[in-house]
Amino acid sequence: MAPSSSLYSSGRLLPSRTASTPKLVGRWLRPTCSLAMNGCAAGAGDRGVVSLQETRVLPAASAPQEAVGQLRAAVAALNAEPPASSCGIIRIEVPIRQRGDAIEWLHAQRQSSLPRCFFSARAPLSDTPAIAAAVTNNGNGCHKEQWEQPVSVAGVGSAVFFRGTDPFSLRDWRAIKRFLSRDCPLIRAYGAIRFDATSDASVEWEDYGAFYFVVPQISPSSVKVNRSTIQTAIINLNHVPTKASWDLAVTKALQMIKGRQKDLVKVVLARCSRYITDTCIDPLELLACLKVEGQNAYQFCIQPPDAPAFVGNSMICDEVVVNPSKALRKLPRVQHLSAQLAARLRNENDEFDILNALHPSPAVCGLPTEEARQFIRDYEIFDRGMYAGPVGWFGGAESEFAVGIRSALLGKGHSTLVYAGAGIVEGTNPSFEWDELDLKASQFAKLLQYQEQHICYQEARNMGTLI
Repeated sequence: MAPSSSLYSSGRLLPSRTASTPKLVGRWLRPTCSLAMNGCAAGAGDRGVVSLQETRVLPAASAPQEAVGQLRAAVAALNAEPPASSCGIIRIEVPIRQRGDAIEWLHAQRQSSLPRCFFSARAPLSDTPAIAAAVTNNGNGCHKEQWEQPVSVAGVGSAVFFRGTDPFSLRDWRAIKRFLSRDCPLIRAYGAIRFDATSDASVEWEDYGAFYFVVPQISPSSVKVNRSTIQTAIINLNHVPTKASWDLAVTKALQMIKGRQKDLVKVVLARCSRYITDTCIDPLELLACLKVEGQNAYQFCIQPPDAPAFVGNSMICDEVVVNPSKALRKLPRVQHLSAQLAARLRNENDEFDILNALHPSPAVCGLPTEEARQFIRDYEIFDRGMYAGPVGWFGGAESEFAVGIRSALLGKGHSTLVYAGAGIVEGTNPSFEWDELDLKASQFAKLLQYQEQHICYQEARNMGTLI
């Protein structure tokens, strides 16, 4: 990989490459960055671990301006004296006592050519110092990071990204893990996997491929998210499928469930709702609004370069213990049955096997899995993309994934696609399940409908979901 890095503190963003000229955006500075290599290129999964994975922690800074100077000097030293290793990742950190706002910071990074991401912590954070981090592609030295709690992370740019058009495989997983190390647990690959990678991707999901992960080039950690509001109104709404098509699909599913062969026990059918608003919606502002609603949920935002943003407010467990009994988990509009499980991995490859075995879960696909997946292929008339697929991150010391439900895809225009699903079992009433879809989508709808305005409802037959 060619040497490249950028710096972030909770006040300024600076480039490390002398050829780059920073652009002033308000009180933030923005770098000119190039996109990194695809770590899943042919044969990448067959190579060994990269020759260098390390973290360098600089002295703590009392203010962002002080951190900027330290980061600038550290990266300048790397440029002046390049390391011997030809391939690897270095993370440079400066602890900052003042926590920054993730939305404000990401807003300043509005270069369309750069990927962005945000992943919330699993649990509320106490008042701990923020971390300013820079990731570079080679260097020398070593440092072990110690973390006692989960942290929320925002990211921009890519030190390395991973994207493929074939289903996510063990070789792809190995291609990602070769860049990660237990000694550097905050060097992570954030992203998502398609619900069904064997189906054709529609145009709005093309940039995501069958899977998409990124190690951010700049990733402030332990960030906060301030409250936000969206001042917009819905002017048009249509659903795929229509209510009539939904009823037909549910009726067909019930016939199979009740049939003599009992080929199908449960199937989860979904709906894609296209909202047209009078103003463009920033995915980061929507994310901030969702965080207010979802204190017990997992907020995420993934946006490949110059692509729509996948934003969600999904369920995740606060802790993992051995407890096979089911409990009721309540959210503002819906509730779920949940169970907590734990196990010890025999070897590192088990991580991939577990992820592969858990997806798709009966909660988003059905039972038996293959029969339910085939029914969805036959009767759903839109592309789920990353909706209902695994969303999260891989790390050297741990990994974390949720199911990408309660999610939406936001394009650059005035269009937002909102996804919701409902489980079909014996005794299901199609109209009741349609109402449940409205309820699940309402967390997005109420945020988009800032003021009362007549909505033009349309029910498209087999429309494409261009955004």
